[in-house]
Amino acid sequence: MTADVNLNASWLSPDRPVPDIRTALPGPKAQAVLKRDAAVTSPSLPRVYPLVPNRASGSVVEDADGNLFLDFNAGIAVTSTGHCHPRVVEAVRSQAGQLLHYSASDFYLPIYSQMCEALTAVLPISGHKRVFLTNSGAEAVEGAMKLARYATGRPYIISFFGAFHGRTYGAVSLTASNAKYHKGFAPLLPGILHAPYAFSQRDPETGKRTHDEEATFDYLENTLFRDQVPPTEVAGIFLEPVLGEGGYIVPPASWIQRIRALCDKYGILLVVDEVQSGMGRTGKMWAIELAGVEPDILVSAKGIASGLPLGAFAAKAELMERWSAGAHGSTYGGSPVPCAAGLATLETIAAEDLTDNATKVGEELLSGLSELVARFPRTVTDVRGVGLMIGVEFRTGEQAEAVQQEAFEDGLLVLECGESTIRMSPPLVVTLEQAHTALRIFGDSVAAVAE
Repeated sequence: MTADVNLNASWLSPDRPVPDIRTALPGPKAQAVLKRDAAVTSPSLPRVYPLVPNRASGSVVEDADGNLFLDFNAGIAVTSTGHCHPRVVEAVRSQAGQLLHYSASDFYLPIYSQMCEALTAVLPISGHKRVFLTNSGAEAVEGAMKLARYATGRPYIISFFGAFHGRTYGAVSLTASNAKYHKGFAPLLPGILHAPYAFSQRDPETGKRTHDEEATFDYLENTLFRDQVPPTEVAGIFLEPVLGEGGYIVPPASWIQRIRALCDKYGILLVVDEVQSGMGRTGKMWAIELAGVEPDILVSAKGIASGLPLGAFAAKAELMERWSAGAHGSTYGGSPVPCAAGLATLETIAAEDLTDNATKVGEELLSGLSELVARFPRTVTDVRGVGLMIGVEFRTGEQAEAVQQEAFEDGLLVLECGESTIRMSPPLVVTLEQAHTALRIFGDSVAAVAE
């Protein structure tokens, strides 16, 4: 696979072990960056550990001091084809030498419609589709919210407790994964309602999760629709088919199918947020395909361009054709260089069967990680996931944070999510050998923290 070629790049000797930690972390060069950063950047940035990446290839990151890390967070599920994939790099270089920018909002960029066309070919939406390109997932969520309200003429939108849809005002109003995202920003966007997500109940003492599929629908039908708003006033339900920042929770297919049926019953649009779960991460191009459900609107970003800023929301053509010129636009959205990276990303996922690789390596990771529940029952309470979207839940958030730090110091990059979960979302090019290395390091990290 291309990942093997990347790992043998000129700056990384084939016989050099990976990971390779050569300095105390952070090293001296990294410390200089941290010092400068502390003086000039916004303190709102939620840094988790002192990683100072300098360059990267495949699933390996080298920091400013030459330390090598195995990357199992992929820049928060962004570098889908691995870091600096040759096909993506060449596409970016070629496009940068031809045209850096012209606004597709007011003029006709050939590569904009090419990217839209390539995306429609893999969407889980039947019939004629239309696409709007953005710079980020949050922007795409905002656009999807506007479209849902505009197309239906209805004011209300439902999201789920535990959901994360972004940090801009509309997107953060939908977000309900942590109260800190709302603190100090009220009043938020009006007309936003929330309902329970599957597996959302967690015992704070044991860390165990319970699932009551009826809780969602009982709340919607017998509380929200009865006491707050009539369903005929709801424009859309925003759904993450796998909960991302809320804890990498995988709901049953039947639960998603019932959400689709509820939407059909009341004429509500189903808006699927695939920002983190899409682009092959779950072993399918889109996680919603695992439930056999077709959305009305789909939102994508993160892995869509292997690291360049690009997002999109797509819908059935008859839905998007309800708004007219000027209803929505973006100066930079769908800019030429990110579009080139997006086209190369789609080509690479197909050419290298990266969805199949996500399934194969993901099964190996799930199998190995599941053993931790039996080995450390007072520490690891659950292992769940699909493809390369895997969550390891701990009894406490403090344990998860400690394991995350231990792994970093041993050369494995993982990242917390939810209350007490560590996510594993490596690049789709990750190899079985790298997965085995990650399992060894992560297991040692858990053992160092375990009670």
